[in-house]
Amino acid sequence: MHLFAENLAVEICTYYRNLALAHGVIPKVFTMVNSEGDQYLFFIDDLGMDDSKASKFLTYIVQAHDAVCYARGTLVILDKTQQLIEFAVIDKDDDEAIVCSAELTRDMEERPIGLSEFEKTLAPKKTIYFSGLFELQNLSADLLEDFQDLWDEMKGKILHRTMGL
Repeated sequence: MHLFAENLAVEICTYYRNLALAHGVIPKVFTMVNSEGDQYLFFIDDLGMDDSKASKFLTYIVQAHDAVCYARGTLVILDKTQQLIEFAVIDKDDDEAIVCSAELTRDMEERPIGLSEFEKTLAPKKTIYFSGLFELQNLSADLLEDFQDLWDEMKGKILHRTMGL
């Protein structure tokens, strides 16, 4: 497993903890790190696309920017009182993914008030629903151009930083 993937798992735990407890939001998050150590992070819902097109866009980003790993996370609602924040980190060269989960506690007004520690486990990458973003896909020239235009527009508005090598 690439060191970036392990670091990404630690960082996303902290990121979700801060979003949930300090801001009361638990968005669908996507982040990737390329071979140069550039990390990009954004909210999937901000794309304004259906799941199928969003998946194609995420695949485009992963492949066009030479990602070595990526993570995707969300809130899982089991019932009104039991909710989990879950994410998985997918490494390009590893058959296992890092899967992280923490239980979210809400008060009577449904505001987040507690978050357990994230439990980290390894799982076969092929069992993760969105683990196929490294698989090559054929996209039309128009769609590729649309995705590149969207990415160029987004880059100035999303979290971008460099992880140390």
